[in-house]
Amino acid sequence: MADPRDREYARLLVDTCVGVQPGWQVLVLANPLGRPLVEEISRAVAERGAYELLQLSFGTTFLGEPAWIQHAPKELLETLAPLASRALEEADAIIAVVAPENTRDSAAVDSWRLQALQSAARPAMQRMFTYEVPWVGCQYPTPALAQDAGMATSDYAEFLYSAVLRDWDAERERMRRYADRFDEAEQVRIVGTGTDLTMSIAGRSMRVDAGGANIPGGEVFCSPVEDSAEGEITFAEFPAVLAGRDVTGVRLRFEGGKAVDASAEVNEAFLLETLDTDEGARYLGELGIGCNPGITRHTRNTLFDEKMDGTVHLALGNGIHDLGGTNVSAIHWDIVKDLRTGGRIELDGDVVQRDGSWLI
Repeated sequence: MADPRDREYARLLVDTCVGVQPGWQVLVLANPLGRPLVEEISRAVAERGAYELLQLSFGTTFLGEPAWIQHAPKELLETLAPLASRALEEADAIIAVVAPENTRDSAAVDSWRLQALQSAARPAMQRMFTYEVPWVGCQYPTPALAQDAGMATSDYAEFLYSAVLRDWDAERERMRRYADRFDEAEQVRIVGTGTDLTMSIAGRSMRVDAGGANIPGGEVFCSPVEDSAEGEITFAEFPAVLAGRDVTGVRLRFEGGKAVDASAEVNEAFLLETLDTDEGARYLGELGIGCNPGITRHTRNTLFDEKMDGTVHLALGNGIHDLGGTNVSAIHWDIVKDLRTGGRIELDGDVVQRDGSWLI
């Protein structure tokens, strides 16, 4: 049964996040379990006089089904299908609704195959990386996501809607204060369990995410200066999740911006293989600060977990080019660090957040 909040959710995606205009071709990528939200998106797109191009997938990646990715010849994986390229390159807007039956359905796929496909898709997705095309990714409450979060499906739905359906104008104003303080600074220092890491943000600006390319919003983020990261960070609190794999106890040591040493307690081989995807995979593409008060717990869902109030996240790989980032990589892997117990953020030596609470 559809939740009445899905119509409000759809309006957020179609109007606020993407701003669909008459005559646009809107590419909607979705999983079948997201049908209630997809139907509301379809209604909203139609009411705005735009075309909808719906593409359904049974897997957690919209670049191909896991069975095809696992068995396709290498040469096919290294070149995106021309029709798929055209859709990504010519769509006027892109909306992705992730509603998985199994969040681990890519775990049986060889990681090199996923990396090859991601690299092949990069040219067609370049408009998304540079925000030349409006796009948004979101999630719909399914039993699989609830199970990952350790919650009943009904409780998870309440959690998801609380994080998504907020007063984003008020949230934007609040987060703008934090972003402005970062924009005045040159150096960020993150201190916490197993962590003392510095990086430069000189000449870079923070973006406020209050209903943009990722829903839920609730973060401020930038691309740090590529060769500036120095020190160590340990992601001891939460697993790093990628391609259906949990990588726990990740530790990274940076010199001159590059992760020169890396280890993990579980799935270390996958971590190292991912870091060797390409030259840019060992550099930071993003520094993000979680600010969404509706997200108070880790759910093994990075799209939500990176927005958790009192956390920071670092993305290995591709930078945010319209914010001055220059790093290029086929990966963009967000990993979340909890600062709510014994952690702090410093800007040019001044403590601006302690134990997850802002001091500005």
